[in-house]
This record gives sequence, C-alpha cells and structure tokens, in this order.
Amino acid sequence: MASRLAPDFEAWETLMLQASRQGGAGVLGSLLTHWQRQSSSSAVGCQCGQRMSSRGRRPKRFWTTLGSVPFSRSFYQCAACRQGRFPDDERLDIVHTSYSPGVRRLMARAGSQTQFEQAAQDLRCYASLEIEPREIERVAEEVGRQVEDWLSQEQKQVRGVSGPSAVLQVASGTKFYVSFDGTGVPVRKSELVGRRGKQPDGSARTREVKLGCVFTQVGLDKEGYPQRDPDSTTYVGAIESSTLFGWRMYAEAVRRGLDQAKTVIVLTDGQRYNHTIVQTHFCDAVHIVDLFHAYEHLSAIAQLLWGPEAKAPRLWRDLLEAGDIHRLVSQTGKELPASGKSKKALTKQLRYFEKNAAQMRYAQFREQKFFVGSGVVEAGCRTVIGERLKQSGMRWSVRGANAIIALRCCIMSGRFEDFWASRSR
Repeated sequence: MASRLAPDFEAWETLMLQASRQGGAGVLGSLLTHWQRQSSSSAVGCQCGQRMSSRGRRPKRFWTTLGSVPFSRSFYQCAACRQGRFPDDERLDIVHTSYSPGVRRLMARAGSQTQFEQAAQDLRCYASLEIEPREIERVAEEVGRQVEDWLSQEQKQVRGVSGPSAVLQVASGTKFYVSFDGTGVPVRKSELVGRRGKQPDGSARTREVKLGCVFTQVGLDKEGYPQRDPDSTTYVGAIESSTLFGWRMYAEAVRRGLDQAKTVIVLTDGQRYNHTIVQTHFCDAVHIVDLFHAYEHLSAIAQLLWGPEAKAPRLWRDLLEAGDIHRLVSQTGKELPASGKSKKALTKQLRYFEKNAAQMRYAQFREQKFFVGSGVVEAGCRTVIGERLKQSGMRWSVRGANAIIALRCCIMSGRFEDFWASRSR
C-alpha cells in the first residue's frame, strides 16, 4: 500500500521546473516590452555618416535559458547606402542570432568540453534546451574566436601598441615558471598540403598545437620537493608559428607578473625553437630542459646501440642526474660504431645533449629547489588539448581547432567570466 502511495518525486520536479520556465519566459517577455517603452529614443546613425530612418517593427523569436521568447523591435535603414540596423538587438547582444547571451554562454561551454553531439544531449538534459549539434559547433567556435580577439588585444597592450595592460601581482620571493610544449592534432587533408610528417612515407596527419602555461611555486612539500600552487596555472595555445607563439607566451607571462618576479624558470623539451623563444622573450630566466625528455633521449641511444628493449646503463643515468653532460657525452661516445646509419642517428642524439648542456645542470637546479620536469604543461597537452581535440574520428580545420583551443585555454585558466564581462562592457 505504501509503495502505491509513494510519489514520483522526479516527475514532480520536472513539472515544476517546466512550469517555472514557462512562467519565467512570459515575465521575461513582459520585461523586454516594458524596457522598450521606457528607453529613451535617440537618433540612429549609419556608418556612412547619414541619419537612419525607422522602417517599422520586425518580429523575432529567440531562445533564452527560460525558453522561447517573442520580441518585436524597430528596424532602421539608411536612405543613402541602404544599410539596416536593429538598435534593440545591439543593446541586448542578439544581433544576427536567435540565442540569448545566456544560451550562447552555455553552448560555448558545452561545445568546448565534449563532442558537439554530446554537448547537444547535455544541454537537453541539464537546461531543457533543444539545440542542434551544428548550432553548438557554430556558436562555440564563434565565441572561441571572440576569446582569441580578446587575447590578441591583451597582447597589443603588453607590447605597448594599444592602451595600458592589466598585470597581476606576484608576491616577493615567488618562483615563477613558464613552460611550453607541442602536441599533434588531427586535421583535414586540405590543411596538410605540402607539410612533411612522421608517417613512413613522410606525410603528415596532424598539425602541431603549441601549448604554454604559467604557474608559481608555493614552497616545498613534506619530502622537500618543489610544490606548485594548484590554482596558479593558466594556459595559452594555438596552431601557429613559433614566432607568433613566442609573443603569445610572453604576453601571458607579463600579464601574470613576469616583470615583478625575481626568479623566473623556463621549462622546455630542448627543441630548437624553444631556445629561440627563451632567448627572445625570457633571456634573463633560468632555462631548464625537462629531465624526463633527457631520459628519453638517453634511452634512445641505448636502444640504437643494443636493441629496442635496452635500457641506459646506471652510470649514464647518474651522470645525467648530476648534470655532468660533458662526461655523459664522452662515455656514450665511446660506444659509437665506426660508420653506418646508426652512427648518424647516435650522433644526432649526442648533439641534443651537447646543445642543451647548460640547461641540464640538474643537481644544481635541485639544490635551488626548482622543478626539473615539465609535467605541468605535458598534463595540459593531455587535458586542455587531447581530451577535446584528439578523440577518435576527429578532423579539424585549423580555424575551428584554434577557436576551440582559445576557448578551452580561457575556461581552464579561470578567465572565461572575465572575458564574458568584457563583452558586456
């Protein structure tokens, strides 16, 4: 008997939520009508400099977080150039769209987190919004490009091209880290024309996303190892040249307080373009090549010499940990064959250590309590880039990928609310 009388509580919740949304949509429509009546009328100008004339009212229905809302607004047109404007649409931020700012915000977030088909299902489940995946894709990429424009304006401010820049404060004695790396993202064939890759035939299937992060160190953990401030990491990234990425990375570091920091450490994997960026933008920083990348190169030498299962001898690893690169190169060089392809490959590996010797003083860096691994940015390559842009079957355009990368970097840096507020201003 008790079971028959038990209410379907979830059904009650659903009905009440639907009723409140319907009522809220009605109230919202009334508020818009009242706002239009109370707003002062003023002359509407055209970009060509002429005054525009009213051509009556035009109906529009758009989606809000409360549901569909009808809206009738005045249309103005220029007699000279025939351009038209809807001033009320401009004030409400709904120009050329049938989605309110609140809905577009949800669409952008959902589309940045998962595949667009899944995002559509999530919005249906969480917000009762019936939106097609292609619409979520379009809006998410549009918002991503707006984020990129916002970040580009910040870069101009940092470089002194337009206006003062807002710089965060760094506490005295803070260890300030800059780190960057690259990861491949699958793109459409049209984006790969003329590009060499790592496939056996020399072709490419991906384009490299350069991802960078800035974070600070808060001291040491109980075991005496450096400890990262977990809330301090911010990200920037794009598919672009190393020159453009260098400026992007520098702008973010300056925004985070680079010029105030007394101790700046740059962590990279030792590639040539890494050195160029460091020398151009972070010449006074301590440059450290990631220890684990160095281990990978050391293992590659052992495998070239003794087979795919071989491991680097303990002596080599000890020399690497000590940062005694001169002796390490000397020891490994003794194993070089007299000639052949393997000698060429081994010589290339040894050159990696020779070129990065100054950035491999690991014993000294550890005494100074610095991080010697680039795990933070490598984790970022997996979470910021890989989890969204490297799923099975995906093929991106560079433009679309960069829009989603900008959006994800903004969200995962905790800056999306700042961006959205800047749009309102």
